[in-house]
Amino acid sequence: MKSHQTAQTMKPATAAKKLGVYLQATPAEFQEGVVSRTELNALQADPPEWLRELRRNGPHPRPVVASKLGVSISGLARAGITEALTTEQIDALKDENPEWLQKERATQADVRKEALRLKEKKQAHDEA
Repeated sequence: MKSHQTAQTMKPATAAKKLGVYLQATPAEFQEGVVSRTELNALQADPPEWLRELRRNGPHPRPVVASKLGVSISGLARAGITEALTTEQIDALKDENPEWLQKERATQADVRKEALRLKEKKQAHDEA
């Protein structure tokens, strides 16, 4: 018996998230269609110009903005940043280095240190 395999598809929002781009900045045909796993792989392997441009200059979705600034998404929310930002806006924030950004970066560093401590503690416990 031969099974018929259907192509796995996803909503544009899911595909945009996987590509690390802001959905509202993608072309209309991308936003209005569905994306197959094969199409997603092709976009990742050989990104078209619109995708390269979005990744380079934005606007970037909040997870990418948070990563580029070295803070959490919650940290962005606490600072009142709820919209997508361009690379230029992100660079301006880095240059300005406002107090909230310094505080959130310190918080993020503390969270990473604690996560590492817990991981090392678990490894030591597992080895014992």
